[in-house]
Amino acid sequence: MKHYGQLYIDGQWVAPVQPGTRELIDPTTEDAWATVVSGGGAAEVDLAVAAARRAFRSFSRTSVEERIALIDRIIAAYERREADLSQLIAQEVGVPVGFRAQVTGPAGHMRVARDVLRGYAFERQLHDTIVRREPIGVCALISPWNWPIQTSVIKVIYGIAAGCTMVLKPSDASPASGVVLAEIMDEAGTPPGVFNLVIGKGSVVGEALSRHPDVDLISFTGSTGAGIRVGEAAAQTVKRVSLELGGKSANIVLRDADLKHAASWNIQRGFSNTGQSCHAPSRMLVHESQVEEVLGHLQDEIGRMRIGDPRDPTTTHGPLVHAQQYDSVQRHIQIGLDEGGRLVTGGLGRIEGFNRGFFCQPTVLSGVTRDMTLAREEIFGPVLVVMPYRDEDEALEIANDSIFGLGGYVFSGDRKRGYEFSCGLRAGRISFNGANTNSFTPMGGYKQSGIGRSMGVFGLEEYLEIKSIYGFEDEAHQLPEV
Repeated sequence: MKHYGQLYIDGQWVAPVQPGTRELIDPTTEDAWATVVSGGGAAEVDLAVAAARRAFRSFSRTSVEERIALIDRIIAAYERREADLSQLIAQEVGVPVGFRAQVTGPAGHMRVARDVLRGYAFERQLHDTIVRREPIGVCALISPWNWPIQTSVIKVIYGIAAGCTMVLKPSDASPASGVVLAEIMDEAGTPPGVFNLVIGKGSVVGEALSRHPDVDLISFTGSTGAGIRVGEAAAQTVKRVSLELGGKSANIVLRDADLKHAASWNIQRGFSNTGQSCHAPSRMLVHESQVEEVLGHLQDEIGRMRIGDPRDPTTTHGPLVHAQQYDSVQRHIQIGLDEGGRLVTGGLGRIEGFNRGFFCQPTVLSGVTRDMTLAREEIFGPVLVVMPYRDEDEALEIANDSIFGLGGYVFSGDRKRGYEFSCGLRAGRISFNGANTNSFTPMGGYKQSGIGRSMGVFGLEEYLEIKSIYGFEDEAHQLPEV
């Protein structure tokens, strides 16, 4: 059995102060497949933050060219491990090996960060003043299990592009992915202290990082409840907080839309990663006269899903991450039925033929109204609610009636109408007619879906402070205007 028994601090693999291990459970078989160190705590956080603080003195002064060269080495080291990572996350969190975006996407994000860095102006002229953007300092990065590699990579690579140093805490559910990322950073020759890895419970390691006086920024991706706790702890030392939190994204299908395309896309996007995505379109708003037609299309698309062992290349959908998540999804389905939702397909219990593993039936409920629990709470599983609307004003009102505002989706046969409707949605990312997002543009949410943005220029600037230096009007001809 594999054992992940060390942390990565100041360029060295070290054992935790407090010994202890715990098992990692394969969500497909429910068997233990590895053990991981469980002793990471406040002492290790102090060591890692101190290493990052020492490294910041020199790394913050590196040239753009030096940081680009480091990013190129990280990309090369990462791509040599892609096949390993694909197998690892299949076993660790149940992501199908056929879902290549989970492992190929990070290299693309790194290239975008490198190219943004290459063209970014860290100094600009504003009247008689030089406005500088400088690395913010030591960054605590807390990543989730549902995109265990990509989310960590995005946080790490933009921190490095900015000239920051960092401590990464991977999710308790995907610590092995964090260890492999540390191996990649080590292989790439990342200077000691620039990147550090501490494994441990969120309530211990995450809390210590959030409160630490020598951490200048904390970047957290996870649930809204956990993000609130991070923000409260970080406020004690008035550090910058960047949060990407929960979502309950609506897909609004206007009456002139291609209903079959909208329904097929909703299942493909909403149930990918077994529905464990904060951007998942988990509320589908359909005109009351078109609901029954849409339901038929949804069932057809679910019938095309291939659920099974994530290590099988033909599998499209694997299990939920662990028993707690499976139980949570089952509880939500039961609540939906108890509150009057009509079961269209799926439902409670295991999928027929699956006696082991945390496999959940792909489920659709109709007749759901905005006051029901399933219309308001993030389920994080393959569960879709279909909600009727009378007119577009009501559709917009229902879509915005949420504490969340991470993503939104609009389908219409009229581009102008679709754009106008998209502008009315209170969410950070809107996709029209299933358009793909990209890594050049900012990702983040409105309301309780978060604070700040990641990716592209906006993501880089999360890791930068702004300084005004007055009395240098003579330099105006040398620097670009703001």
